[in-house]
Amino acid sequence: MVEIKEVTTRSELRKYVNYPNELYKDVPQYIPPMIGDDLSDWNPKKNPAFSYCEAKCFLAWRDGRIVGRIGAILSKRANEKWGLNRMRFTQVDFIDDPEVSDALFKTVEDYARQMGCDEVHGPLGFTDLDREGMLVEGFDRRSMFITYYNFPYYNTHLTRLGYEKDVDWVEMLIDVPYDERTVTRMDKLAERVMRFSNLHIAETKSRRDYKPLIEKVFQLVNTAYSDLYGTVPLDERQIKRYAAKFVPLINPDLACFVLDEHDELVGFGVSAPSMADALKRSGGRLFPLGWIGVLKALRVNDTLDLFLVAVTPEYQNKAVNAILMNHVIKGCHRMGIRKAETGPQLETNHKVQSQWNFFKTEQHKRRRCYKKRLT
Repeated sequence: MVEIKEVTTRSELRKYVNYPNELYKDVPQYIPPMIGDDLSDWNPKKNPAFSYCEAKCFLAWRDGRIVGRIGAILSKRANEKWGLNRMRFTQVDFIDDPEVSDALFKTVEDYARQMGCDEVHGPLGFTDLDREGMLVEGFDRRSMFITYYNFPYYNTHLTRLGYEKDVDWVEMLIDVPYDERTVTRMDKLAERVMRFSNLHIAETKSRRDYKPLIEKVFQLVNTAYSDLYGTVPLDERQIKRYAAKFVPLINPDLACFVLDEHDELVGFGVSAPSMADALKRSGGRLFPLGWIGVLKALRVNDTLDLFLVAVTPEYQNKAVNAILMNHVIKGCHRMGIRKAETGPQLETNHKVQSQWNFFKTEQHKRRRCYKKRLT
């Protein structure tokens, strides 16, 4: 018999956060998230999203052991913005047993009804910058620490439970160009765009220089991402929180901030060498010794993780992306990076996907947000 228990103590929360490490311990493609970040996400004192969200997380138990987990988030801000009345499910994992998945999703659906919701959708996080989407293609590919990994059977269970596709994201694997023709072409294009639009790249010499830029990055995210699925604007406290997460990852060779003649941010691209292998070895824990592997990965690597890119609406048709890409390509050459991997991009976001037309790419993963109408 499966018993569902709400997580109410810190000890239980640690078990909840760590459960995927146990479930996927023999799966090489699984990459754990940063455990500390997941713990803080569920702490109302540390996560500002609790100012407009109500959330609970649950563990499924059978015969004294954990066999599944699921979280539920009521984002009032998202519902108000999009004119919906939905509950989000998040961080769902379970063994291949219908009794377990039935119990987990029934718990979320009952909670949704209790809160007056008429639909459930997910997996989604507190914000669009959290992990989202269930993997539906690319199970043989290594995950990123900013995305979920899941077994193929998850999708079979959701379909059986009456969930259907709401939207898909795709992920691209990109060959970093080293051939002289492409590199020269990108360099000339970037120079031309900067000259004609009177733009320049921000000079950053230390992390102290990054902080005001990163805060402007998330202000730009609010503008550039406002029409994307499920997004809600980040408030000042959230911007500071995400800025604190990103600053330690920034390498000036692999992050680019484009400014206009008034030194206002008009576009940015933030990326970092992949930490997947390092986090795999440490189980997502930075302490006591996990940080050593992460620091090494940030210095020596052959793969780049592309986190965020955005351009202000008034500059979106002026090839600002060429400046961002050219800067990052040069940084990849200096570090010997050969591959770059994007995070999830909405399949309908053709502007973002078209920027990879210059490169040799492979769409190697796809993930899905499911929805279900409650009766």
